[in-house]
Amino acid sequence: MNSVRTTLPRLDESLLTHMPPFSKLDRRQIREILDLATSRRYDLGVNVFEEGMPAERFYMLLDGHIRVIRTTESGEHVTVLHIPNGQLFGIAKALNRDTYPATAVTATESIALSWPTRLWSMFVKEYDGFATETYGTVGKRMAEMNDRIIAMTTQQVEQRIANAILRLISQSGREVEDGIEIDFPVTRQDISELTGTTLHTVSRLLSAWEKDGIVESRRKRIKVCEPHRLVKLGQS
Repeated sequence: MNSVRTTLPRLDESLLTHMPPFSKLDRRQIREILDLATSRRYDLGVNVFEEGMPAERFYMLLDGHIRVIRTTESGEHVTVLHIPNGQLFGIAKALNRDTYPATAVTATESIALSWPTRLWSMFVKEYDGFATETYGTVGKRMAEMNDRIIAMTTQQVEQRIANAILRLISQSGREVEDGIEIDFPVTRQDISELTGTTLHTVSRLLSAWEKDGIVESRRKRIKVCEPHRLVKLGQS
């Protein structure tokens, strides 16, 4: 699904003031950046771009969540990252690529800015902090993926699943009654892909943790009721 909803009206500079790639800029510079951007609202489940497509634009997620999906050689779709709001994505240029290395799918209704990739070099040159923050983001994402690879070879399944859920609530958790909830729809299939295990194993463990009062899992929502116990499971 590739359709998008309406283009948004002119946005205020305050939207970018506290976002790391632009936080060192004055309002005049942020206005310049916004005037070069296209702003759009995306429905849930929309492909913002697809793996292998020419990387014609790069994006800033203003609101919502993005699920980053890779396709394996056997044709399976695997979720490799979740991107919360306030972050750049589709930054193929930072990886010296001309095509997108993965598909970006909206995990919730989302709002994003985008710019033509031809402006990337100008942003790096003209806007203080853009390059350092962007490449720092790339480094963090590569480190996260590397940690997951190491975890798959060194940790037990229970540890991997516990740590994946802890990572998601750290990135996108919100306090709710009796716990912390992952602030976007996440399925057991998503967790299985993030941890390199089977859907059956994820379902079995989550059901057991629910009985113990550690988590609650309902309708694509996961709430951690006792984070300290989940941390112990991730370290055991």
